Amino acid sequence: MLNGDLGLSPGSALTGFGLPAVVNGATHDNDAVAAQAQADLTTAYDTAAGQNNAVDLTGQDLGGLTLTAGSYSFSTSAQLTGMLTLDAAGDPNAQFVFEIGSTLTTASASSVRLINGASPCNVYWQVGSSATLGTTTAFAGNLMAYTSITLDNRASVIGRALARNGAVTLDDNVLDASLCGTSTTPPTTPPAVGGTPAGSPQTAPPAPGTAAPGPTTQAPPHSGSTILAHRGTARLRRTPRTPGSRVKACSAGFYATVTGRHIKRVVFRFDGRSIASRLRAPFRVLVGARPGRHRVTARVTFKDGTRAKTLKLGYVVCAAAVLHPRNGPSQFTG
Repeated sequence: MLNGDLGLSPGSALTGFGLPAVVNGATHDNDAVAAQAQADLTTAYDTAAGQNNAVDLTGQDLGGLTLTAGSYSFSTSAQLTGMLTLDAAGDPNAQFVFEIGSTLTTASASSVRLINGASPCNVYWQVGSSATLGTTTAFAGNLMAYTSITLDNRASVIGRALARNGAVTLDDNVLDASLCGTSTTPPTTPPAVGGTPAGSPQTAPPAPGTAAPGPTTQAPPHSGSTILAHRGTARLRRTPRTPGSRVKACSAGFYATVTGRHIKRVVFRFDGRSIASRLRAPFRVLVGARPGRHRVTARVTFKDGTRAKTLKLGYVVCAAAVLHPRNGPSQFTG
């Protein structure tokens, strides 16, 4: 699921998007908007790569570190195993820039935790070749790779995933750029580590696809912690057409209804054929009872980091036109 825009330039290989994948934003396939975004990405990438007074972390694992606002560099590859904490110390404009000479790799279940007002919109990862986020990694920031980006199964990003010359490869992931509006750019130069102003002027990298900030630019929204929660639940069951009544004979049919928490979208299928898509409650569809054995499925996606789930409800219409649930309700708790 992508909460933000999807784009490609140059080329036209946007493959695999469509149900069950969900894009809650515009799609720009090799158009003028995508071309401008690619140009802005190049500018942001080059600016991030040219930061002065960066603290050299070459050879250190980012896992277990707590870093304050500033610039950090790796002459070769960077590794994240475990949790990296970025502390804005109460400054919503605090910026974090990471210059990585070659690859960025995260181990499974690693995370980037933002505290004390840190915003993912003000975190920049400039990667000299390719980035790979391991299974279930909870990442944050603007990930800008010279070559390619790969998100392994269930990895999530609050921010953006931007590849200059290669592919962005996804596998059941959640990407959320909704906190970083297209009108927002980093408004100030990041201070040196420890809060002392840098020794020479710097320009913070602009957010790709945006214009330079003006005097009224507002800081992006932020929260104490922006790691995606996994609290979504969903349950699929049969409900009658009239509240309070019982499911009647096959001529009456029934509602296939999904209830739960943090549900964003439900796509219903009847015997493999798509019959409805619901973006708001009630998440239900009328199912006409037909003789024989059938299956209703509901593909549920969530507003938080809970993995999308397919729920199944089988039933049989017998000769007496009575519906018999085969396995009972299907339930998932994330």
